Amino acid sequence: MQRIWVSGYRAFELAVFDPKDPKKTIIERVLKEFLTQWLNQNEEESWLITGPQLGVEQWSAEAGLSLKEDYPRLKVAMMLPFADFANRWNEANQAQLASLKANVDFSAEVSPQPYQSPEQLRMYQRFMFEHTDRLLLVYDPDQENNPDQKSKPYWLYRAAKRYQEDFPDYQVDLIDMPALEEAANEWAAEQNEGKMTD
Repeated sequence: MQRIWVSGYRAFELAVFDPKDPKKTIIERVLKEFLTQWLNQNEEESWLITGPQLGVEQWSAEAGLSLKEDYPRLKVAMMLPFADFANRWNEANQAQLASLKANVDFSAEVSPQPYQSPEQLRMYQRFMFEHTDRLLLVYDPDQENNPDQKSKPYWLYRAAKRYQEDFPDYQVDLIDMPALEEAANEWAAEQNEGKMTD
């Protein structure tokens, strides 16, 4: 069995507030391409394990669900760090999360308690590292310019590097800005070709 943890920027960190935003389309496309290559490496049962955050985590769950028809051995799991995770979200975002949770193969909370302390987030990270073989992170270390405010994947990338010190076989893959820019250019060219043939 192979298991991949997919995470990355939250939607607001990418300034994506509309489900039709081209940035979301491009990130989903790159995620699907990576996951397809990963799935084609062997015929094992494969688990895509992600979290509930609006942004890359939910988009990766959507990408995984869309690949299940071609890859029936793919299972999608959504792990929440604690109970009542989205209780402060607006109704639309809560409904979106509920829909995804209903469609994935497995969903659970790592901590059965509502949020109480940062220790629950550390437990969640530890759980995710221990239950996956690799991490796919949509993150660009070169984009972390603000010393006062770091993005969510900044902290996860640092934790992954520390985890690799004890478990050097744990693989960390990055989808960085150059990869996203290349995908955006391809997408734009396809959009232009489509307009020219209409």
